[in-house]
Amino acid sequence: MKPIWPFRHVALKALSVALAVMLWMIIAGEETIERGMRVPLELRQFPAGLELQGEAPLLVDVRLRGGAGTLSRLGAGDIAAVLDLHGARPGHRLFQLTPDQVRTPFGVQVVQVTPQTVALAFESSASRVVPVVPAVEGDPAPGYIAQQLVVEPKSVEVVGPESAIERVKEAVTEPVSIEGAAQDVTDTVSVGLLDPALRLKSPRLATVTVHVVPGPQERTFRARPVHLKNLGANLHAQAMPNAVDIVLRGTRQGLGRVNVESVTAFVDLASLGSGAYELPIHVDVSQEAGVARIDPASVHVRISSVDGHARD
Repeated sequence: MKPIWPFRHVALKALSVALAVMLWMIIAGEETIERGMRVPLELRQFPAGLELQGEAPLLVDVRLRGGAGTLSRLGAGDIAAVLDLHGARPGHRLFQLTPDQVRTPFGVQVVQVTPQTVALAFESSASRVVPVVPAVEGDPAPGYIAQQLVVEPKSVEVVGPESAIERVKEAVTEPVSIEGAAQDVTDTVSVGLLDPALRLKSPRLATVTVHVVPGPQERTFRARPVHLKNLGANLHAQAMPNAVDIVLRGTRQGLGRVNVESVTAFVDLASLGSGAYELPIHVDVSQEAGVARIDPASVHVRISSVDGHARD
């Protein structure tokens, strides 16, 4: 075995000693002061299968002692308090925070930490698959409507505290704008959750398609005569008013194919004898459109026998 010569690299060793002495002299020569700082609190070794209830403190106050020059040069990230969560269990827990748990540069001493105790609450972790509900903002072009929304993926997996998982019903997307649209709109947007205690198992994007179609329109047929149907034998009837306005709703093409003569208003007089009645208006119309409104919706009908004697 080759013997170790104690005087090898003498110059390098001497330089190291000299630098250490110079550093000590610089530090020893500085005025020692104390300074308060607010520093970040880091949570380390978070136990698997647990979730933090509420918010943990983000910052703690520390009292530092050291050379004036050293403390004046401290910046963000130079100092941090570290809380070890190893061994934490579900429920409310108290953790001690001591000066030894504060990470500092050489030459800086931690005199005090405030607070000295940090209260945290833990809950068992759970997961759940929920549907993705797309959000839409804006209005399509005049005469168009948003008829159907399609989203892919249709569901996502959510992770978080058991109590919050039991409450969550859905995930949402960023709004998809359909402002001024006259055709289908497709967009890729982020998926998120409204409860800050929950998170997606993995970040997700969703593709949302909004089907924009021509909206239903209306067409008014004015002064359509009121027909009297199913009037009994030997009876005479008169409606007041004897004409009504009928508003149909449908597509532009469908309404255009409706002939005015095919729109018939009537009242049903079946089984009614002499007297005065307030009866609803019925409308016969083609399948191209539906009835939106009738004005008036009912009429006053007087029925009398053919000899002119009515019973009120």
